[in-house]
Amino acid sequence: MGPASASGDGRAPEGPVESKPSELEREGPEPVREEPAREEPARKPEREETERDADDDDDDDGVEVRTIVVEPRRPRPSEPDRASSVVTRAELDERQPRSTPDALRGEPGVYIQQTAHSQASPYLRGLTGQQTVMFFDGVRLNNSTFRQGPNQYFFTIDSRSIQQLEVIRGSGSTRWGADALGGVLLATPVEPTLDLEKKVAVHGRGIVRFATADSQAGGRAQTSVSLGGKLGLLVGAGYRDLGLLRSGGRIIAPGTGEPQTVPPVFEDDEKTQLGTGFREVTDDARLVWRMSRKHRFTLGYYDYRQLDAPRTDKCPPPTAPQDECLTYLHQFRTLAYGAYDHSHGPSPAERVRLSLSYQRQHELRQEDRGSSSPTELDGEDNVNSAGIALKLDTKEFALAPWVTFGVRYGVDAYYDRISSSLDLVYTSTGITSTQPRGQYLDGAQYLTSGVWAEAHTEFVDRVRLKAGGRGALVVAQADGEPETASEPVDRHWEALIGNVGIAGDATEWLTFVFNVDQGFRAPNLDDLTSRQQIGPGFQYENADLKPERSLSLELGGLVRHPWIELDAHVYRTTIRDLIQRTSRELEECPEGDLGCLASRNRWQLINYDELAVVMGAEGGVRLYLPLDLGARATISYAWGEGANPNAGRPLEPARVPLSRIPPLNGIGELGWRSKRFGAYAVGVVRWALAQTRLAPQDGKDARIPDGGTPGYVVLDIRGGYRFDPYILVGLTFENILDTAYRHHGSSVNGPGRGLMAEVQIGF
Repeated sequence: MGPASASGDGRAPEGPVESKPSELEREGPEPVREEPAREEPARKPEREETERDADDDDDDDGVEVRTIVVEPRRPRPSEPDRASSVVTRAELDERQPRSTPDALRGEPGVYIQQTAHSQASPYLRGLTGQQTVMFFDGVRLNNSTFRQGPNQYFFTIDSRSIQQLEVIRGSGSTRWGADALGGVLLATPVEPTLDLEKKVAVHGRGIVRFATADSQAGGRAQTSVSLGGKLGLLVGAGYRDLGLLRSGGRIIAPGTGEPQTVPPVFEDDEKTQLGTGFREVTDDARLVWRMSRKHRFTLGYYDYRQLDAPRTDKCPPPTAPQDECLTYLHQFRTLAYGAYDHSHGPSPAERVRLSLSYQRQHELRQEDRGSSSPTELDGEDNVNSAGIALKLDTKEFALAPWVTFGVRYGVDAYYDRISSSLDLVYTSTGITSTQPRGQYLDGAQYLTSGVWAEAHTEFVDRVRLKAGGRGALVVAQADGEPETASEPVDRHWEALIGNVGIAGDATEWLTFVFNVDQGFRAPNLDDLTSRQQIGPGFQYENADLKPERSLSLELGGLVRHPWIELDAHVYRTTIRDLIQRTSRELEECPEGDLGCLASRNRWQLINYDELAVVMGAEGGVRLYLPLDLGARATISYAWGEGANPNAGRPLEPARVPLSRIPPLNGIGELGWRSKRFGAYAVGVVRWALAQTRLAPQDGKDARIPDGGTPGYVVLDIRGGYRFDPYILVGLTFENILDTAYRHHGSSVNGPGRGLMAEVQIGF
């Protein structure tokens, strides 16, 4: 097998080791692999069937397997008439991301914040954390301890085990449930290969990777076994060891014109950042049993373990002793689930997917208070989550020769139970004093659930309409803790939300879309019960918070032409009862609350009295040029504003910017990707303007320089060679000008000049 031809974006497709089956492969005979060719996505968004001349027999055992020609194309988003984008496995191989969030840098409407080198959080249309929702193979990853603002949990998905990432921008709570105010992140794992031509087929792959900026060394090994083309098993394991991250140097604070002092703290070379190394261990197993073209069972196990990861802005905190440090000794996430897929069923349930899941999130933190204190704080939090989700699709009904109609509907429920503890350790004597409460109230419980349906219709193959609704129920319960004045929680919320949308094809390659989506997010256990250190200081809970509700309007245009792909959208999202922070007076610290007493700034979560607004524009364009040349560019802008919780005080304005809204940013790429030889070379420019519109809490956040975060321009060069399925060599010369830069709201500066190299060997 020679060098693979490039796909529509000029990238070589994956070999059989990491082949992700399409809907056709899942539900029909194994297709013959053909020479890839570029093709625009299908125009009918709700019909996922790509099979032609499919055999209608219940079972393909004992029947002649037809040769089915599949015309490859760029992966189609799950909601094509929405603002969305897809990152393929080939693009992941080329980009060589340091993490799964890092793989999304430069996607339209996405901005990546990094609290530490071991933590990263995607912003979708200016929102992150609790206000975006994440799924892994259809299983909800969000739990009730996701924080207000950036969190590290999308980082706990191993990017080397991912076949595809999808971003859906804008409120999506009707289909995806609570928290989807800013958008949805969907991760699809690598599948085992099901080889119909052999009784037993074994494929293996080894991945080795190095990077100079953080002295990274690691890799992954995986094996795929197929039995009779019906039973497939993929087993993989990975390891990484990352050292201190070398940057381009200190950034210049816009407000002073001087280099920012902290964070991070630098070594004597003024480039190497302390508090940035960590280790990572991953393992996964995936079993797929395709009984017939109608029935498919999946069992999945995915384990992520991050060790000894310091939080950069707390290692040390500003004005603290230099040997003080907050370290995540353990950041573990374990996911086990089973799924059943049924296709070609009766009209009310032509397609069915049922999944049952269990997740455990484990965090062990150690706050070393340095040589000036004889104590340290050890905190442990565990979240055990059980979930069930059922999704069904009806048959596409032909109401008339020019009208089709169908419905997608389902039910889902996820239940969390939390254990949380905090110990004060006297390091000189080894004596441990267990505190009355941990970061959360121990034994707290949380349920998020809903029933939903979404109907769609298409007229004359040109105009598509959709409308849907969800009934949501959320329940939160936690016992109080009198010694620390922690109030009990016994709350429940119900909500009815909906969406409508219209898409019209002006031509075969030009589509205009307009969508209206409501979003809903009930306060979670982090809002209602947690006390924790955040960037601006110490944050208190509020057991009386109300749910957030959003309304998102989106207008856009989509071009899908053999020579150009374009995605351009404008949007406006309003959020009622937005949960944000307000200052809390010093004398309000409960007696003995160590976190509060050690912080200069204290913050209380409240609901905004007035509507908060986030609006902006985003777009991406991809050009397919002669001689295997291609170009790509994206641009994103968001603007947010809400009521000032301190309005009424002297000199305080009535409305203020929302916290950590990203600046105007984007990327540009120009590259050559050879269809014939499998080689590629790409130049990339990443840029952002300064962000000087700051919320009141941003001004007290040491992660944000005085006056805001400066803009930057960073240049990268990527090159490599693919000979499928045997070898892939990728090189990235990153930040070739050694620019000092930081993504807005981050604690750590971006990598300086360095080389990343990855080698994959398979069979």
